[in-house]
Amino acid sequence: MKARTSGTASGTAWRHANIGRLLNNAVRRFEGRVLELMSERGHDETRIAHVSLTRNLDVEGTRLTELARRASMSKQAMGELVDQCAELGLVDRIADPTDRRARIVMFTPAGRKWLDAFRDAVDIAEQEMRAELGKAAMDAILKGLAVYGAQFDALDDSN
Repeated sequence: MKARTSGTASGTAWRHANIGRLLNNAVRRFEGRVLELMSERGHDETRIAHVSLTRNLDVEGTRLTELARRASMSKQAMGELVDQCAELGLVDRIADPTDRRARIVMFTPAGRKWLDAFRDAVDIAEQEMRAELGKAAMDAILKGLAVYGAQFDALDDSN
């Protein structure tokens, strides 16, 4: 069976230049910078997994099953992540007033302060990215990614 080539001698350049890999590399760099900024501001406990939880958590609270769905994780894995963030004092579980069997994950007051610090870190990392790439490129990236991924944004921003 002959391997398909993409215009290179080895035929493997596509593995390094495909959009998925490029997006992943950019996300890793961006999130690494956000974590670095969080650490500089006294939040050295923050891990990328915590960001996965908190980026999917509505400010007014979200059911664990919904958090797991939004993050494409199992309920068990999300439960472990919620437990870690609860140990850090970022979130708490409370009874759902509409269904006492269900639990809602909510930011604690300390978690809301953490969220403010996270927002600041994201803003700084984005400003740095804009400075490196330029306004036109950054605007095009933001617009294109917003359109391409719009159907996957499940965060409730009404609160």
